Amino acid sequence: MTAQPHRIVFANEKGGTGKSTTAVHVAVALAYRGARVAAFDLDHRQRTMCRYFENRAETMKRRRIDLPTVECHVVEGLDAEGMEALIARESQQADFILVDTPGRDDPLARHSATTSDTLVTPMNDSFVDFDLIGQVESETFKVRKLSFYAELIWEARLKRSRTTIEQNRTQMDWVVVRNRTGYTEARNMARIEKALTEMSKRVGFRVAKGLSERVIYRELFPSGLTLLDKGHLGDLGTSHLVARQELRGLIANLRLPGPGSEDAVPAAR
Repeated sequence: MTAQPHRIVFANEKGGTGKSTTAVHVAVALAYRGARVAAFDLDHRQRTMCRYFENRAETMKRRRIDLPTVECHVVEGLDAEGMEALIARESQQADFILVDTPGRDDPLARHSATTSDTLVTPMNDSFVDFDLIGQVESETFKVRKLSFYAELIWEARLKRSRTTIEQNRTQMDWVVVRNRTGYTEARNMARIEKALTEMSKRVGFRVAKGLSERVIYRELFPSGLTLLDKGHLGDLGTSHLVARQELRGLIANLRLPGPGSEDAVPAAR
């Protein structure tokens, strides 16, 4: 592990991309492998990630069970300097800092994205979501220009590369996660894949397959349980087991530091 906690930021200025769901499952996966995780929820209106962990704590108390979990902090009424002070104070013993940002343009979300070690940008497989990264020609679907957000991250990565050695920080790894791929028409999926490949070469992000749209994720929220909590979910159907395998693949593709990252998610049975 590096001297400083590894900072993972989940950021997308569009809502409904599965950002908080992905963040929770990654946090719990890290906790399962013994890592100490400090989580920070910047969406003080919905506070989905922190609510998930509150539900998890209530379930543990009600069932009298012990599960790996994460302490979550809601960030509200702070500027970037104040947020960094909060993070420093609450993550002194942490191996990972995990930040979930709101699905809208937000100053703290921008700041968080530019200070990440691993930046995870979930997107639904559509050109509506692709527009966050860049614009395409209407007929050829070739990339026409970078978006403001992509330029922001590009500049942040350049700045990081100049200070990496001085600050003992790794280069930023930007991972665009494609969610809901199974709900995209084949021809459109191929166009999005081609545009993402072209854009990744320009900006330097990696593309990873994410989570399909599955009812199980919404059903688990009230209990705070995750697909990782084997033995506490009852009988799982085939679709649930497939979803867990998807999650295993996503965790491995994030390439997070620390031993056993490929084994962070309990194997499906």
